[in-house]
Amino acid sequence: MDKYTTKTVFNEYIYPLDTHVVQKMIDHAEIDKYVKKLDTLTFTKLFIYAQLQGLPSLRRISEKVKRKKAVQRIVGIASISKSQLSRKLRDIPPEIFEVVLHHLIQKLHQQIGPKKVDAALGKIHLIDSSTISMCLSQYRWADFRDTKAGVKMHTSIIFSDGISYPNDVIITPARPSDLTQLDALIVQDKEALHVFDRGYFDFDKFDFYCENGIRFVTRIKSNTIIHLIEELPVDSSSAITRRAIVKIGKMKHPLYLIEALNGEGKKISIVCNDAKRSAQEISDLYRNRWQIELFFKWIKQHLVLKKFYGQGANAVFNQIYIAMITFCLTLLLK
Repeated sequence: MDKYTTKTVFNEYIYPLDTHVVQKMIDHAEIDKYVKKLDTLTFTKLFIYAQLQGLPSLRRISEKVKRKKAVQRIVGIASISKSQLSRKLRDIPPEIFEVVLHHLIQKLHQQIGPKKVDAALGKIHLIDSSTISMCLSQYRWADFRDTKAGVKMHTSIIFSDGISYPNDVIITPARPSDLTQLDALIVQDKEALHVFDRGYFDFDKFDFYCENGIRFVTRIKSNTIIHLIEELPVDSSSAITRRAIVKIGKMKHPLYLIEALNGEGKKISIVCNDAKRSAQEISDLYRNRWQIELFFKWIKQHLVLKKFYGQGANAVFNQIYIAMITFCLTLLLK
């Protein structure tokens, strides 16, 4: 194994970034106009490496560059201070990394999507958010509750054939409700079926989706008013206890209601606006919603997201976007 093996492997890993395209975007934004050492592309490579190595602080990143020749070959610099890293993390507009992330997501669509779409269930888009808690005294801009701060990753992932990959990620302070980002995460694709939980419960939105051919599956709240239109027969051999056509709350459009028992014997009521789905399919679809929880669990366990390198909004958002970029690169390499 020669001394360039590490550099070669890393260059293969980041190849999907299309660094020449990223550089054109950086040049257009004039981010590195007066930068001599730590340009944005070098910074991106270094922080992707930091995510892969699980480096918990800027000091550790700085030490890695200084002590490891392999890292120096990867990023092209022999040393960098903690303060230089901090300034760069703070000064780069998060929109740069947001665009890079969406560029990689499109590559995932091209390489994984056509091969993995389930012929029976189609395109399943799972929608949810995950809160990353922070200390309120250090992150006042991200106030969440009286005693803590936080940011939310509002996320849509595509799940098919056992593989989950992101479709969209929107980062906001944690205080706004999940519902504020639902429309942004909905895909205008009549083949897509959106699955989300009760945090996105809104009668007006449901009517709008019905009118515009946007398909969805969700669980209803226990106090939801149900107006029965028609009871449907139930297969006694299945786990489904009820099938019906109903209207809920103030909705104008009818929905398909199914009720089933979960593993603890509790009743679960699910509605769907796709009349072509069988009751079992709808039940299975909602059960698949758990995959997005596993997705959040994985990225928090394997990427540097629980501890932030900086305290400003730009620093936090940039770190999250780079973490998701690292996830996409890993999936593309796999």
